[in-house]
Amino acid sequence: MTAKSKKIGLVLKGYPRLSETFIAQEILELEREGFDIEIISLRHPTDKHTHPVHSEIKAKLSYLPEYLYQELFRVTKAKLACLFRGGFWKATWVFGKDLLRDPTPNRIRRFGQALVLAHEYASKKDMLYVHFLHTPGSVARYASIITGKPFSISAHAKDIWTIPEWEIREKLVDCEWLVTCTEGGADYLNTLSVGKVHLVYHGLDLSRFPENPIAPSRFDGSDEDQTVRLVTVGRAVAKKGLDTLLQSLAALPSDMHWQWTHIGGGPLRDELMAQAASLGIKARCEFKGALPQSEVLETYRHSDVFILPSRIDETGDRDGLPNVIVEAQSQNLPVISTNISGIPELIENEVNGVLIDPDDTVALAAEIERLSREPGLRKTMGEAGNTKVRTRFSHKQTIGELVALLNRTLNKNSK
Repeated sequence: MTAKSKKIGLVLKGYPRLSETFIAQEILELEREGFDIEIISLRHPTDKHTHPVHSEIKAKLSYLPEYLYQELFRVTKAKLACLFRGGFWKATWVFGKDLLRDPTPNRIRRFGQALVLAHEYASKKDMLYVHFLHTPGSVARYASIITGKPFSISAHAKDIWTIPEWEIREKLVDCEWLVTCTEGGADYLNTLSVGKVHLVYHGLDLSRFPENPIAPSRFDGSDEDQTVRLVTVGRAVAKKGLDTLLQSLAALPSDMHWQWTHIGGGPLRDELMAQAASLGIKARCEFKGALPQSEVLETYRHSDVFILPSRIDETGDRDGLPNVIVEAQSQNLPVISTNISGIPELIENEVNGVLIDPDDTVALAAEIERLSREPGLRKTMGEAGNTKVRTRFSHKQTIGELVALLNRTLNKNSK
């Protein structure tokens, strides 16, 4: 390998995914910086739509066996090939130790996928770079041990907060470095391994989110011709707090006219639709499912308030700094959200939005009513958010930090 060699195996849990377009944007920017990337996914896609950025990415896309029994010959061939590698037995020992602490079929599948990753891909790359600390991180770690290729990690939210500390500590020992996208996540990870953790925000490609050409509405919900348009973008999962949002919407005054739109798929979508019906607000709620970016952008532009009442769910899962909040702010939308995770790193209470405690339906209803009835306040907050996004959250600013880390690893291992 020469100092100019930049062959990276980029390991993901699933690709392409609409909910992870921030990763796709990062891949595109790394390609523009000259990195030779192959995307290696643990799972096949399930989304019906893709994002425009996916079609711009030139990287080769490969898939590991999603279920080992379905590609048993491929896995067996990889295992036989890896037997002759110096790191195979060390990786087997590490896997065995992990399996004793996590005796699950998923753990076994990770090692089988790692064998294929090591045999078919890693040996041809200069390094592995993996998104998500949990399952993909394990696959990349085992493959790195087998092949001796360095690996680094990008951690986000669920993968930080829902796996045990022993697993994080050991991955941090073996990886070159880890980047994460919130101060809270970085602070926590630094308690487990000081010196390897770097804070790198997910920047927004502002060329895809130009200034909103539509003037903010002066609607205040006072009559049917002044319906306030509320919007939420995010998967229908417990950590988004959408059930509490529906309760709050149902508690709004009867003389206030509003319409709420939800964009996103997710396992709780049908349950939420049934909840809206049971609360008597079905006619005012529109569940659009997952949509292409162009339609999401149009919805932002014709909305008045963005709402995302995130919470920490019973498994410990939580949002980091949701990219949809950054997107909404880029379109002059004030945001109502919660004071958890990385959200306060963008939303300053009473400046560019409002922060409340998770699951506080009374406070949420009160803030929805306040911003709905005060179009001037919405305009002021929306403009403040737009300014903050365009000065601090542009991907052109944030990608440079990641490029420097990748080049550091590649150059170190070229010597």
